[in-house]
Amino acid sequence: MTGPQPIAKTEVATDSETMAEPLLNAGSSRVADGVFRLAMLACGLCVLALVGLIVYELISGSKLSWHAFGLKFFFRSEWDPVNEQFGALPFVFGTLVSSFLALLIAVPLAIGVAVFITEMSPPWLRGPLAFTTELLAAIPSVIYGLWAIFVLVPLLRQYGEPFLARYFGWTSGIAHRFGFQGPFEGPPYGIGMLAAGIILAIMVVPIVSSITREVMTAVPQQQREAVLALGATRWEMIRTGVLRNARAGILGGVILGLGRALGETMAVTMVIGNRPEIASSLFAPGYTMASVIANEFSEATGNTYLSALIEIGLALFIVTIIVNILAQFLVWTVTRGTVARSHA
Repeated sequence: MTGPQPIAKTEVATDSETMAEPLLNAGSSRVADGVFRLAMLACGLCVLALVGLIVYELISGSKLSWHAFGLKFFFRSEWDPVNEQFGALPFVFGTLVSSFLALLIAVPLAIGVAVFITEMSPPWLRGPLAFTTELLAAIPSVIYGLWAIFVLVPLLRQYGEPFLARYFGWTSGIAHRFGFQGPFEGPPYGIGMLAAGIILAIMVVPIVSSITREVMTAVPQQQREAVLALGATRWEMIRTGVLRNARAGILGGVILGLGRALGETMAVTMVIGNRPEIASSLFAPGYTMASVIANEFSEATGNTYLSALIEIGLALFIVTIIVNILAQFLVWTVTRGTVARSHA
């Protein structure tokens, strides 16, 4: 009668080790997944904490101005640091008017550039034109401001504003009936709301154009062929087969462009004139919320003055939030309508 062989023990031990390896790997995988999940959660919470800290600092820094002027701060036009009388209405007005003027100029131009590059440009021109358009977004803001001072402002003063006053001066009569100055009335300084709107439009064009081009490229080629097969012209194909399907993305690009226009500082500061007044003429100087903070923050000597500037920053933050909420609602409306019609 013989005893158990040593080799059998070795085989049993080897089988046990082989069975234990997956269990050890599974345990280490669970630990790695837990660590990864916590790391990603920390990243997300960091973004929320950053926004929360910004809001806290803006609210705490503007308490003095809020207690001194209350909600009337956003409806007052007086800006007198000597007597510590402050109101943000001229800056809110300048920000909204310059941004609206920029979108009015930039959106048709940007969509036209995107349509040409995507649908009509010859292959040898498509690449350089797309690269040049995107290059505009990489130019620093101060370079735009310098170009505007030395090129755009003289052109507006000598040619642009006299041309608008000559051929669109009839709008002044309509404005006078309502007690306002005409939009193209006044001395042609070159520096003013019109110059700020044009320079903002140039800065917004690459953003809107790039996003529009990407969205139009995502439209299936079969969609174009189907519209053309029904006898549509090239313009009808672009309008109904491409732009209609890409309108949600185009709206998103316009929203991003509006966000750039609302928060732009240096280029606007250099050409808008920096005068805290509300004028209906586009030739008149103005001020924006970002410009007044950049211009006067280092000169703010009194606590109320500093608090008023911080409250303007809070107002800019609030305006940006409202615009984004409205924009998201519009995107949701358009997207929901498109989905509903597709199912119908």
